[in-house]
Amino acid sequence: MSWNEHTNICTYRVKGGARDKFLALLEKHWPTLHEHGLVTDTPALHFEAKVGGKDHNESGTTFTEILSWKRADGPELAHHTPAVMAIWEPMGALVEERDGRPGMEFPAYTPVTFDD
Repeated sequence: MSWNEHTNICTYRVKGGARDKFLALLEKHWPTLHEHGLVTDTPALHFEAKVGGKDHNESGTTFTEILSWKRADGPELAHHTPAVMAIWEPMGALVEERDGRPGMEFPAYTPVTFDD
């Protein structure tokens, strides 16, 4: 696997009861981005965390997706790609703000290397 300076670690705070609908969209997400030449050949990684209980104000699921864009303007190009927007728009309806955080976050990360 190879990550680059355009790697996003995406967090999706999915509403209670929307897990299955969101998961069906997430399954199509990276393949669609890849099909349109927007991300690298390294497949996205996906993680899931259940939230709720007394330590959380709302119940639901949080998904994390790690992917690398081919170019810095990849997210902007994706906004102009109808097939991607057909996934992103319904995703937006299935997430919620939670614990003072937005429903979706997409910070870009740069790999850190250590000298041996």
